[in-house]
Amino acid sequence: MTEYAADLVDETLQRRARTLRADIESGALRGGELLAVLRDVPFVDRDAWTDEVLGFAAPPPDVQLPRGSVPYLPCGVDEIMAMVEAVPLRPTDEVVDLGSGLGRVVVLAHLLAGMKACGIEIQEHLVASARATAAALGLSAVSFVHANAADAVLDGSVFFLFAPFNGEMLANVVRRLEDLAQERSFVVCTVGIELDAPWLRRRVASHRTLVIYDTITR
Repeated sequence: MTEYAADLVDETLQRRARTLRADIESGALRGGELLAVLRDVPFVDRDAWTDEVLGFAAPPPDVQLPRGSVPYLPCGVDEIMAMVEAVPLRPTDEVVDLGSGLGRVVVLAHLLAGMKACGIEIQEHLVASARATAAALGLSAVSFVHANAADAVLDGSVFFLFAPFNGEMLANVVRRLEDLAQERSFVVCTVGIELDAPWLRRRVASHRTLVIYDTITR
């Protein structure tokens, strides 16, 4: 138990986290069963408890962020669960988290839906930590790329953005996604960002912070 998690999660939940981690490592706990477990954890404890189960440490200091980047803050577990159900994610999908940080979205979405998942992150030390977490859990369908999302190759069926950047960097990423939308359809999920683009159709709101867009086929 990390000091970070011990400060945030009560002893009963800590013991349960240790047991469930073993089930995840063995491949026994996935999908709907894991989703039900997460729902049973009180909302105020859910993020810290999930981090303890999956082996995420407290967010480290940011390093050499370029202009337009936003200091790292992990997306809430509630938003990730909402994405999995609302899109809905399927094993044939590929989720790409743009600005993936320590990998909470990538790892948890994969565990809940079983699809391939990739994180693109500009801070190398966060990428190294995310890769170590995925390796410790034995997740071969999860990967992390050290790159600027404005320059990286974008290829997936669902793109996730949790306020990872702003200004010109965000504009460049949106342009890259628009180029991809000329070739095929996909879904864009955002938290903390609202996109106003003619090639995106916003779905009727079903969650207080998660926004889902479908690309418009021309």
